[in-house]
Parts: sequence; C-alpha cells; structure tokens
Amino acid sequence: MVDTTCAKCRREGVKLFLKGEKCFSPKCPVMLRTYAPGQAGASLRRKKVSAFGEQLREKQKLKRIYGMRERQFRNYFKRAEATKGLTGEELLRRLELRLDNVVFRLGFATSREQARQLVSHAHFLVAGKKVNIPSYQVKKGEKITLSEQAKGSAYFKATLPNLGKTEVPSWLLLDAKKGEGEVKDLPQKEHLAQDVDEALVVEYYSR
Repeated sequence: MVDTTCAKCRREGVKLFLKGEKCFSPKCPVMLRTYAPGQAGASLRRKKVSAFGEQLREKQKLKRIYGMRERQFRNYFKRAEATKGLTGEELLRRLELRLDNVVFRLGFATSREQARQLVSHAHFLVAGKKVNIPSYQVKKGEKITLSEQAKGSAYFKATLPNLGKTEVPSWLLLDAKKGEGEVKDLPQKEHLAQDVDEALVVEYYSR
C-alpha cells in the first residue's frame, strides 16, 4: 500500500518532514526511492520546469509542509499581502505562529499532523485558556501549557521526559521540567527549517 504522505515528499523531490521520526530513519522513502511516485516514476527523469512550474512547486511544497488545503493557504497569503512589510516573510511568520506548528516546534509532537490532532483534542492551554483550534495564531508572550487531563495521559507521560532533547527554535522558550513553552519573539524567515523560496510563492499568487 502506497504511503500518500511520503508520496508528497517524493513528488517534491525533498524531505518535507511530514512523518516525524521516520523521516530521520534509513526507511525514509525519499532516500530509498529518489524518483517521483507512480508506476512510471522510476523510468522518468525530472524534467526542467518553466518559471510558472517552479512557482507552483514551491507553493505546493510550502502548503504541504504545513498540511493545508488550497483555500486555507490562499487566505493566509491574502492576509500576509495586506500587511505592511515583505509578503513572503509575513506569510512564513503566520504559518510558524499556528498553534499546531508551535506545539510541533516545542517537541510535544513528532510531526505537524500529530500536533494538529493533539490540539484538536484540547490537550493544550494558551495563556491559561483551552484552545482546540490548530490554526490559532499564538501571540508573542503567550504560554502554551498542557491541560491537567493531558498530563495524565499515557502519551504525554512518555513524551514529557524527552522534552528538550530536540532543538527548539530561538524564538521559542521551552521549560522542559514544567512541560510548557512560550513564544519569546516573532519568527523570521531564517527560522523556517525547510529550504523554501517564499518569493516564488508570492510570484505564483501575484500572477
């Protein structure tokens, strides 16, 4: 059976880190099969793409990294475009400040998909209030803590001792002992882990 999540990475030709620990293992399909998915993938070379094709691929890559549908992603772009400053950087900043991404970046989940599920199940408090909306925009200074119910779950009992063992971006603060995090600063372009050219995304939507 084809793993559709890994197929997304193979389609882009790079790791998008959608499967957590599997992405770092020797079993990562992107490393084992360096060609596009599909029956004819192995026999086809990656063709040189047009300027539009490059813009499209970069947009698809960024959209897949954060696990969003086209309509939702386009709305993020429109809001970024309406903000003062560079549209591309504002877009990345808004994506990074999603609650599911912050939960992932702090190490509470091994992938953004898993983080989305945890947030949807209301396992986290933001500034002391329970939030179950993955797209919630976390503000500078807001703390992310676990609900009391979540602390007693088998998943978090296994996860909390490992907090802090993975690198946390400099714009976030993590108190591994307390099991809580905080948005210390607004994220900038360089804080995006994957190699994404946001200027191409802006060009795509500005056609």
